[in-house]
Amino acid sequence: MIDHEKNLRKAIELSKQSIDSGSSPFGCVIVDAEGKIVGEGHNRVAPDNDPTAHGEIVAIRNACRNLGTFDLSGCILYTSCEPCPMCLNACKWANIAEVYFAADRFDAENIGFRDRVFYDDDPLELHRINLREAAEIMREWKDKPDRIEY
Repeated sequence: MIDHEKNLRKAIELSKQSIDSGSSPFGCVIVDAEGKIVGEGHNRVAPDNDPTAHGEIVAIRNACRNLGTFDLSGCILYTSCEPCPMCLNACKWANIAEVYFAADRFDAENIGFRDRVFYDDDPLELHRINLREAAEIMREWKDKPDRIEY
């Protein structure tokens, strides 16, 4: 049986390591269906100058490298704080169906993180310029017999 609290405590441990290394307090662990840790990470936004390097994203990248696949079906993600929409969608792209977290988005907001803006209904301005060659390249990929779908 998988020990959810133990895995969540490991994620919290990684969040402490994150602040000790000069980053923010977010850590994450990913386990396989048997409960074995297959990936872990903590926030690297500031040290890497990468706004996508949230603990969950770092852990997903680590798990994918370790397992040699982009499909983490059957894996469970544990994170010290409720995942932001970007990280939740990364879980969906990786086929992670189960997420456990300790602190929530309001805890993050209370220490200065601006998560609320990502939950508001204030979308970015999107502008489509319909260039034919973009669709042609997509069709070219679709026609490749060796394409890898995800």
